[in-house]
Amino acid sequence: MEAGERDAGAADGGRERAGAVQPAAGADHAPPPVPSSPPVEVTGDTRRRLSLIGTVVSVALFLASMVVLWRIVGEISLAELQKAFAAASVRQIALAILFTCVSYLLLTGYDALALRQLGRRIAYRVTALASFTSYAVSFTLGFPLVTSGAVRYRIYSPYGIKAPTIVGLTVIAGITFWLGMSAVLAWSLIRESLAVAALTGTVVRLNEGVGIALAASLVAYLTWVGVKRRSVSVQGWRLELPGFRLSLGQMLLGAGDVCAAAGVLFVLLPGGHGLSYETFLAIYVAACMLGIASHAPGGIGVFEATMLIALSRLPREGVLGALLLFRLYYYLVPFVFALLLLGAHEIGARMSDSARR
Repeated sequence: MEAGERDAGAADGGRERAGAVQPAAGADHAPPPVPSSPPVEVTGDTRRRLSLIGTVVSVALFLASMVVLWRIVGEISLAELQKAFAAASVRQIALAILFTCVSYLLLTGYDALALRQLGRRIAYRVTALASFTSYAVSFTLGFPLVTSGAVRYRIYSPYGIKAPTIVGLTVIAGITFWLGMSAVLAWSLIRESLAVAALTGTVVRLNEGVGIALAASLVAYLTWVGVKRRSVSVQGWRLELPGFRLSLGQMLLGAGDVCAAAGVLFVLLPGGHGLSYETFLAIYVAACMLGIASHAPGGIGVFEATMLIALSRLPREGVLGALLLFRLYYYLVPFVFALLLLGAHEIGARMSDSARR
């Protein structure tokens, strides 16, 4: 940690209003300045109602998925599952590790883009550490606003980044994820509507309609943030949203991350499945969305049940073996590595503090 970086961060911290996330002056907007719109207000009553509805839906989705998963797993032979688990080749494992590294490398860009929007200059080595560890921990433990926020705050706070800015950073990073995921789903549903319909038993026109609706929504959002500076306000916290150029960058970065993460599971599937990568993307993204909606840590149970149902024409033991390996390489290994990095970072910070005393 360099003293110059701490001083710069502390100076930036003076620009914050109490209880607010300040927009960066001119961030992502070239002169002449574009007009700003009034912030979108989210009232306390609305938040409570939405939270209650969301909780009921999440619990129902999780319970239903666990019932389905229990029934599916009950029909699987343990011996066949062990055989499928051991059948993964060195090439499959190497590719899975490669795609995992690519996905987490792209995830480090989430914080970099968010900090750019917030007008903060933090060294990439710091943002990379904060991004990787916060996502690796939150993916496994769940409750991302709490877990990833706590990790980010511990790493960024010595650089003058305060709690409201951490909240704004987390929100902007979440927008990056959803823009990318929506773009990938729209692309795969439009391009592979027939194959997705044949695989899942849905209607081709429905798949195309959903894909077109998602694409139209993305275009509408990019237009909305492009014509004016947009902001949201939640309980007195005002956050300016990224403009057109940065939002487009968010969408491309998020799409790359989602494609890499999907690649981890795709290469682990048993051979001879005859499934195209683009078709698989639609199934993967839909399973991820349902897993996120369940609020289960890493979408566990819901994600697996969705994938097993959608890929029911493949050997279930092979698919479940691939899902277990996916959990190992994409969730568990990065989680352990993140804990080691956080431990090393904490030790280094304490040693630096002791040396200054």
